[in-house]
Amino acid sequence: MNEELAFEIDFHPVGDGEKGGDAITIQYGRLNSENNFLQKVIVIDGGSLDSGKEVVEHIKNVYKTNTVDLIINTHPDNDHCSGLREVINNLTVKEIWIHRPWLSSSEFLNMFKDGRITNNSLKERLKDALNVVSEIESLAKSKRITLREPFTGLTFDDGVVTVLGPTENFYKELLPQFRSTPAPANESLLSKALSSVKDAVQMVVEAMHIETLDESGETSPENNTSVISLFSYAGQKVLFTGDAGIPALKQVIDIAAYNNIALNKLHILQVPHHGSKRNVSPSILNSIKAECAYISCPKEGDPKHPAKKVTNALIRRNMKPFYTKGNILCWRHNTPVRVGYSPAIPIPFYDQVEE
Repeated sequence: MNEELAFEIDFHPVGDGEKGGDAITIQYGRLNSENNFLQKVIVIDGGSLDSGKEVVEHIKNVYKTNTVDLIINTHPDNDHCSGLREVINNLTVKEIWIHRPWLSSSEFLNMFKDGRITNNSLKERLKDALNVVSEIESLAKSKRITLREPFTGLTFDDGVVTVLGPTENFYKELLPQFRSTPAPANESLLSKALSSVKDAVQMVVEAMHIETLDESGETSPENNTSVISLFSYAGQKVLFTGDAGIPALKQVIDIAAYNNIALNKLHILQVPHHGSKRNVSPSILNSIKAECAYISCPKEGDPKHPAKKVTNALIRRNMKPFYTKGNILCWRHNTPVRVGYSPAIPIPFYDQVEE
């Protein structure tokens, strides 16, 4: 009986209105001529609790299994980790990759203004602030699921998944700047606060030869600790970026180059942070290139998620951008077309973009 390597990657819609998140599932393995799949299943982030329930149903009904071989939580923001509790509670999970900041608390205890803070009190503060991640840790321990810290070099299934970032040092440098930590003694450690006020949107002209995306984007320390992982299977490569920002991606570009990993010949790039202009730059997109760019964004995310200047920048570099906006996006290789699924329509080029 003939068997061939096959996989499916699903980018699930998360949330309604302006708020979204990330929830991605992968099944890969050998598919025989009778469409029997000898597969493994990976979940990358779980979005909200509701999307977590949808992920569970998808794995059961579409992937036809109750087992998840690996969960990767890219970073501790709730729009990425909340739904993972549904996956852990309702499926058999073998392994979880997740950052738990309290494991490193003793290494940056002396950085804070308040000298009364102890290692135990800092650990409890972090667990309380990152309560969803703490709950995931407790669930994993109660179910005897293997837990690993995902730093550069960690691999799964002989390199089918490889973590390119963050390095352990980069991650620990960012930890004292998390929103959940006390005020640092050195105020320069604080990242520049991003305004939560909605500015009036001003539009500017763009064309194929005019680019307004620049190198100035900044995002939170939490986002910059996102796990950036490479899925390599059946001759195809997909880069998952979570909500990583420019410094995190630049470090990964350097690491990939040092290890002779070509990031300019990807099949899919997951565009970070729902297509925000704060997370990518021209230099990043000149180094990381793919046939297609997938964006997880909410139904009413415009104009920030995705930013038109980002989707234009992708098109300018011959990458076809697609977004979820309430729909599931599926990339498949050597698997049959699913009933009810139709080809996705790429995002068009815009002659005006938000400033």
